[in-house]
Amino acid sequence: MTMTDPIADLLTRIRNGQMARDVTVEIPFSRIKREILKVLENEGYVLGHNLKEQEPFSLLIVRVKYDEDEEPAIRRIRRVSTPGRRVYAGKDEIPLVLGGLGINILSTSSGIMTGKKARQEGVGGEILCEVY
Repeated sequence: MTMTDPIADLLTRIRNGQMARDVTVEIPFSRIKREILKVLENEGYVLGHNLKEQEPFSLLIVRVKYDEDEEPAIRRIRRVSTPGRRVYAGKDEIPLVLGGLGINILSTSSGIMTGKKARQEGVGGEILCEVY
């Protein structure tokens, strides 16, 4: 069975892993998923990720982050643009998440980045997801 939305699958696996209080989550590898995970790691929402190369397909191993009370670092992670409804924003139209407390992850002509960085670089793009 083919996967129609691999980004939604990534977000759902992270969300389900946190609900089950898993330390790590395995996700099928793709370059865009790796770039999204790099942004989540840089922003402090996950502890890190590693690539596990194996046959027939490689896996990304994500280390989920919890605070001292064992609450997940990610309170909400939501797909914004879907295959059936793409959501684009110009450089001046990128919305704030929770008044700037959360982040948007955008796919721009300069690569995958946060909404804040896209505003600084003066580029718009497709809003992939929001995290807080």
